[in-house]
Amino acid sequence: SPAGPQIVLSVYGPDFFGHDVVRGYGAVHVPFTPGRHRRTIAMFVPESTSRLQQFISWFTGRRPEFTDPRVVAQGEGREVTRVRSQGFVTITFNIM
Repeated sequence: SPAGPQIVLSVYGPDFFGHDVVRGYGAVHVPFTPGRHRRTIAMFVPESTSRLQQFISWFTGRRPEFTDPRVVAQGEGREVTRVRSQGFVTITFNIM
C-alpha cells in the first residue's frame, strides 16, 4: 500500500448467549518516524441490512462478519456495507 503497512484489528467477545462474536473491526497505519506514537482507532461492526437478517442474527447469536481483513484495511466495499460504530481502541507504538 502506498501509505505503508497497517495493523488490522478484529476484536471478539461473548454475547448475551455466551457465543464468541465479533465486537469490532478497525485499522491504523503504522508510523514511520522514531518515537512514541499514540493512535486511537474507531472500531465498527457490519450490520444486517434487513429486519429479518437482524432477527436471525439475534436469535442464532451469529452476527455478520468480514471474512477478508483487506476489506477493513482498504475500506473497499465498506461504502456498500452498513456498519455501526462500536467504540475505540487506543494503541501506543514505540518506533526505533
